[in-house]
Amino acid sequence: MTKLHLRGTDLRLAACWIGLIGALLGGCRRERADRAVSPAEVGRAATMRLEYTPVPIGAPVAEFGRPMVTHVKIVDLDRDGLSDVLYCDGRKNTVRWIRQAPRGVFTEHLIGEAPGPAHVDVADVNGTGRLDVLVASMGQIMPTNDQIGAVIVFENLDNQHFRRRVLLEQTARVTDLRAANLQGHTDGRLDLVVGQFGYAQGETRWMENQGNWQFRSEVVNTLSGCIHTPVADFDADGRPDFVALISQEWEEIHWFQNLGHGQLRDNLVWGSTNEDYGSSGLDVADVNRDGKPDLIYTNGDGFDYAVQVPRPWHGIQWLENRGNGLFKLRRVGKMAGAYSPCAADLNGDGCVDLLSVSTLAYWSDPNAVSMMAWLNDGREGFTPVVLAHRPIQLVTAAVGDLDGNGVPVIVTGGFHALPPFEHMSSVTLWRKK
Repeated sequence: MTKLHLRGTDLRLAACWIGLIGALLGGCRRERADRAVSPAEVGRAATMRLEYTPVPIGAPVAEFGRPMVTHVKIVDLDRDGLSDVLYCDGRKNTVRWIRQAPRGVFTEHLIGEAPGPAHVDVADVNGTGRLDVLVASMGQIMPTNDQIGAVIVFENLDNQHFRRRVLLEQTARVTDLRAANLQGHTDGRLDLVVGQFGYAQGETRWMENQGNWQFRSEVVNTLSGCIHTPVADFDADGRPDFVALISQEWEEIHWFQNLGHGQLRDNLVWGSTNEDYGSSGLDVADVNRDGKPDLIYTNGDGFDYAVQVPRPWHGIQWLENRGNGLFKLRRVGKMAGAYSPCAADLNGDGCVDLLSVSTLAYWSDPNAVSMMAWLNDGREGFTPVVLAHRPIQLVTAAVGDLDGNGVPVIVTGGFHALPPFEHMSSVTLWRKK
């Protein structure tokens, strides 16, 4: 995520884009990971084959002119046994549902409007048996300290119609929204976790579900630049926790430990000494399959400079959960402009592989990489395999089984806010050859 360098001098020309770009997207030991991809790794990558065929789905590029897809998610929204795709469109400020019905046929539907939608998720917020659509609304793309963010839920009425509910508004720009039973409700209610990038001021909060669409809100961190807030039980105590990726000049990951009875403890579990590290994505996956949820993390942001170029430390890493609140950062590899870390067994060998896309690279070079897999050898070693050079400027990806055959597919979204305006895409489905 972009840094404002608020402690320093002038904001650079492209800082106007930092709000949306970043959204799209531990005792504290600090360490910096700059391991380069070795010639041996490059050689192994050249001998490994993992190929995908891209197919555009949903609204075409022409509908948007220059698509600005901020987030994609694979989920069976109507619970008909067929996985669908949800995505946020930052060009027309809409949330859209690419429904699969029947198998292999995709039809797009409009869920609703949300200003500056940055992230979409689903949850049965009040135990109705239907999945509601949760949207983090930034309010606008351009950076501002104005309180224009909102927490929006599209209540699922019948798997066809959705009622728009604004649960929080006139707040620092919202970049992530997740659901979790933090309070231990016994009637199916779910609370909400909210990440707020803001601009010079931001927040991380949770909202207790008091029933009948009433929520009590509590701020748990006041640093600006929160972009992602994934949920998991990190300490295996039976209570869901959540983590927050705080970008800007902080470049930190915080673990909010659920102590029960509405009490959350803020633990700083990792941070970079490099204020230009470029945090861009955080998610949860059990990478080493030891039963403990780990974190996968990309750093590839660099949009706050007049000349947008990748930095040599950009790439992907995972933070191994060693228990008792300890996380060990392990560098996976370099990737220019890395965003949107994903995890899945891509080659069917039983190991958890990683994937990332690039928003920021030297796109004038036809060999610039827009999507990369990182194949896990099961011994904490990863081999990079290039999956795509085109389309360019991918900011979001999701991996899941859309075809019902157990083979994961990839869905990506193109974000074309800055030139070059070529090799563009909206939502693309990638099937393994």
